[in-house]
Amino acid sequence: MTETHAPLSYPPSAEFTAQANAAEGLYRDAEQDRLAFWAEQANRLSWATPFSQVLDWSEAPFAKWFADGKLNVAYNCVDRHVEAGNGDRVAIYWEGEQIGDSRSLTYRDLQDEVGKAANALTGLGLVAGDRVAIYLPMIPEAIVAMLACARLGLMHSVVFAGYTANALRARIDDAEAKLVITADGQFRRGKPAPLKNAVDDAVASADTVEHVLVVRRTGIEVDWKQGRDVWWHDVVDSASPEHDPEAFDAEHPLFLLYTSGTTGKPKGIVHTSGGYLTQASYTHHNIFDIKPETDVFWCTADIGWVTGHTYGVYGPLSNGVTEIFFEGTPDTPSQHRHFQIIEKYGATIYYTAPTMVRTFMKWGREFPDAHDLSSLRLLGTVGEPINPEAWRWYRTVIGGDSAPIVDTWWQTETGAAMISPLPGVAATKPGSAMAALPGISAKVVDDHGDELAPPSTDEGEHAAGYLVLDQPWPSMLRGIWGDPDRFRETYWSRYAEHGYYFAGDSARYDSDGAIWVMGRIDDVMNVSGHRISTAEVESALVGHAGVAEAAVVGATDDTTGQAICAFVVLTADHADTAGAEIIDELRAEVAKEISPIARPRELHVVPELPKTRSGKIMRRLLRDIVEKRELGDTSTLLDPGVFDAIRAAK
Repeated sequence: MTETHAPLSYPPSAEFTAQANAAEGLYRDAEQDRLAFWAEQANRLSWATPFSQVLDWSEAPFAKWFADGKLNVAYNCVDRHVEAGNGDRVAIYWEGEQIGDSRSLTYRDLQDEVGKAANALTGLGLVAGDRVAIYLPMIPEAIVAMLACARLGLMHSVVFAGYTANALRARIDDAEAKLVITADGQFRRGKPAPLKNAVDDAVASADTVEHVLVVRRTGIEVDWKQGRDVWWHDVVDSASPEHDPEAFDAEHPLFLLYTSGTTGKPKGIVHTSGGYLTQASYTHHNIFDIKPETDVFWCTADIGWVTGHTYGVYGPLSNGVTEIFFEGTPDTPSQHRHFQIIEKYGATIYYTAPTMVRTFMKWGREFPDAHDLSSLRLLGTVGEPINPEAWRWYRTVIGGDSAPIVDTWWQTETGAAMISPLPGVAATKPGSAMAALPGISAKVVDDHGDELAPPSTDEGEHAAGYLVLDQPWPSMLRGIWGDPDRFRETYWSRYAEHGYYFAGDSARYDSDGAIWVMGRIDDVMNVSGHRISTAEVESALVGHAGVAEAAVVGATDDTTGQAICAFVVLTADHADTAGAEIIDELRAEVAKEISPIARPRELHVVPELPKTRSGKIMRRLLRDIVEKRELGDTSTLLDPGVFDAIRAAK
């Protein structure tokens, strides 16, 4: 299908609309009384103590939602479904990386496993309010560990198992974690890779860590510290499954999740219980049109990211749906793997990143065409804006030219989806997240905070502005761990007089008022949906003895959305180092210090960096270079001739 002859929008079929969970009335209800609307959504959950106040915004920007209510998040995700007679429904179809390695857990099985893990954690001395770092691959124990923490009122901090010991150490230290849960190793592209040794390095100087709880996954031999290290099978598998969940205040912290900031130090985003679960459950139910009795839902995100929290654990399980949980990579052992899994389990809803869609496009449609994907009735995207060509390919090839696509915009900080089409309501436009969800208020504003007007036509240039949220929402972050000033400065200072939350993304309206998110405007790069700060990468580069200065920018990439491009100035004693050798060494250094995801696509050794007279590196102009654009305003440069030297080096 070519862009020229493709439809401009795709309305839902009459059949889909007739059975959809969400109807136009949802918007009307939210507009008439926003707080009553959110109270209704909260009451989809089970509350041990009902709330009487929906929102307390008296200490803005620190919100309190349903503050006098009490609930237990794990009870809402597990026990209540068993009590409702759905204990035999499959909660998780787990597919290991190796074909044939699979497990199914019913809601009753999950209740038993979470109960045993909760009793084991209590036995290790943990009490409500303690922090637990979880550094696990995509195995069922990861979900069990998260839910056991939620059951006990422990804050979990899930760290992506692809991060290095240094990145893990920073997160453990900042959270002052008392326990780390990990595995001996993980399977990656057919081979076992160690995990626990990274934990050993990370906790070597961590005074707060009392125990390391280890799942035996690969059989890799591990070092063992007696008194600190404990096997999961020794303390969890032998524990009693009987556990009575305690109800906690709605504002009791549920988890910490670290996200890249514009400084080298990651930000610990705090999410609490009642508001977060309310919006996670409501958005999952309506955006994905969930039918728990029949749907098989697959969110492909790793649990180390917020998408894996909200739509890989808490959203699906709160709604009692059957979900797929996959350990491996999409091309191991072959490029058929995702499509084999969809076919095997009869997946009905598939939620993935635009990067994945573009990867499938690059491989060719012969891979999905070799499988029966007719079970799919709804598709979703997350993590970055999706280009229209990929959107249409996704619908045509994966969705049989009939499945609606929900293109969702949200962030670690928002906790749950904020902007998305409702699949039974919206005539979707390829590449647009469309409109704020019922109960959510978003605007595109200019530098002064004034809302931009939609253009009269969709021809020609569109005015881009800044995406802001102008009303509080239940799953909003409650702060940055241990740093309230940074919270205010990072998210609320730009439009302080308006009281707007600034998302850090640029966006525009089209002539119909639909929202088109255009990407990050700050120094955080979005690589395959993973947020990586330029400062972290620059810090890793400058940490090398041969690097005097470094500047990092994000460049458009057809597959990953953005790619990392680095410019380095070498020290005098390394100036004669062979080019390819030092470049390979530096790229490997970044992968070692942060993650292989952060390995720069391009790394250029240059004689100097473009700087203002005050010494500030002008990354904007470096972006112009990597994007092959005409240079913007260079009037503030100390030496405008620097670009001749940079281009010669490239």
